[in-house]
Amino acid sequence: MPACYKTCLLIDDNYIDNFVTRKILENSKFAETIIVYQSPTDAIKALSDGGIKPEVIFLDVRMPQMTGFEFLQEFEAIPMDNKEKVKIFMLSSSLDPTDMSNSLNNKYVAQFLHKPLTQEALEEICT
Repeated sequence: MPACYKTCLLIDDNYIDNFVTRKILENSKFAETIIVYQSPTDAIKALSDGGIKPEVIFLDVRMPQMTGFEFLQEFEAIPMDNKEKVKIFMLSSSLDPTDMSNSLNNKYVAQFLHKPLTQEALEEICT
């Protein structure tokens, strides 16, 4: 079975969460290439430089250096081809309804997902 996407970007400050999410993505053959950044600012730099061109981004909501929402503001300013076609999925263990509301009110966010990411959620995204 071919991968659903060519390139997937995972941005989360937590090493363990990245390890688990990456394994789930790899085992499901979600994307041909999975790029992981623990620093949202490094991810913004790579996106700005054109070094990576993901079709899908999994973005943690709460990070100390830059929140997922601050990342979205920076992402808005990046001059990128087909930026509006990039699907961003917010990932969070937060139960704060404000996080969900803010996610769904952002034009780049496709969906708010609770951690840990599941095979079932990926199957829904792939269809």
